[in-house]
Amino acid sequence: MDADVIIVGAGPAGLSAALILGRACHQVLVFDSNRPRNYAARAIHGFLTRDGTGPFELRRLGLEELQRYDTVRVEPGEVTGAVRNDDDGTFRVTIADGRSFTSRRLLLATGVSDLLPDVPGVQEMYGQSVFHCPYCDGWELRGQPIAVYGCSERGYGLSIELLGWSRDIVLCSDGACELDGKQIASFERLGIPIREEPIARLEGTNGRLERILFKNGDALPRHALFFTTGQIQASPLAQQLGCQFNDKGTVRTGPYEMTQVPGLYVAGDASRHVQWAIVAAAEGAEAAYAISQDLIKASVR
Repeated sequence: MDADVIIVGAGPAGLSAALILGRACHQVLVFDSNRPRNYAARAIHGFLTRDGTGPFELRRLGLEELQRYDTVRVEPGEVTGAVRNDDDGTFRVTIADGRSFTSRRLLLATGVSDLLPDVPGVQEMYGQSVFHCPYCDGWELRGQPIAVYGCSERGYGLSIELLGWSRDIVLCSDGACELDGKQIASFERLGIPIREEPIARLEGTNGRLERILFKNGDALPRHALFFTTGQIQASPLAQQLGCQFNDKGTVRTGPYEMTQVPGLYVAGDASRHVQWAIVAAAEGAEAAYAISQDLIKASVR
């Protein structure tokens, strides 16, 4: 057995879990592919004592803290496969170079990947003036002209939400907005215009959005764009292991981040609706507690 617990993912959820489990004297093996969801972000916000810290700096600090514990080992590499042995309940993971490792429990902290709008200019501005979470980046844009990219219920909900940061909101649906009469009436009452014209590109300087150019030649001055175009699991492991998923596409978990697969836990953005770094860290700690209790009980049976 290579470890008591294997953790896949070294973001806030995975590192937090490793810290708790290591301090509980469990042998922990963490795999890190170094491809976080927030790779383009300049800073993490809303994380007490670390507000404004860059995502890679937060990761560096977490890895540095883990070096104090000889119970925790961090291995670079992408985990490409995972299976559970139904006979003894152990897990075997395989990384990209072909090596395999086994553990008594498995925690997936692999996160999700955002589906960026297929619009020229989005990739260059992502993380600087194109965002997906107003709670993460809305404060810096308070009171400024903001666009929402989306349609139907998602576009409607994000537009209403952003009114908490700015009263100058425009929904750009890049085609038919698919709102019902009640939603359109609500927009009219709140002063939120709808632009359904197809978008040609985003224009700006050094990653800073200045205007949205539509295919009909019109231009809409904006300082930022928030999008709601969905997300996917960043790793296929949860599906490989037979996890259940909710309507949002994240893993359905119960108390303490447990899945319906015995011994398998999922923490962080891959499993929840509130996808903030500080929440992911808390979920990692919660999962670690449950895993530790599970291992202790198993050792005295």
